[in-house]
Amino acid sequence: MADRQPRILVFSTTNISDPGIDLAGSRHLHYPTSVSTITVPCSSGIRPSWIVHAFERGFDGVFIAADGNECNYLPDCTDRTARLAAEAQELMEEKGYAAERLKMAAVCSVCAEPFVAYMKDFAEKLTALGPVGVAA
Repeated sequence: MADRQPRILVFSTTNISDPGIDLAGSRHLHYPTSVSTITVPCSSGIRPSWIVHAFERGFDGVFIAADGNECNYLPDCTDRTARLAAEAQELMEEKGYAAERLKMAAVCSVCAEPFVAYMKDFAEKLTALGPVGVAA
């Protein structure tokens, strides 16, 4: 279990963050292989219950690759996404999941290097926290 990589679920957006994540792959940049992505149209459409569900299914962390100021749908997308992340962290704590297991950052269509850095840093923090459901 010493070589176990934490499982990270990334909520990514079709028009903004997906191209940046794809660019990381096409440029052969390396980040943990335990990262999985789910594409959504807009980061403000994610539901807090989806985040909690990811932990219930064994993910160690959830990362929201938010649209930031580039959202095609809503001018206040960043604010809405931040509010839903705060709601999710409240639900997480009620269920016994540390709030630090949820991270959010804007990832644009050319943000390959920042995305890789976010994943490496988040994986290190999650490794220090240990797997979900295992007391430290």
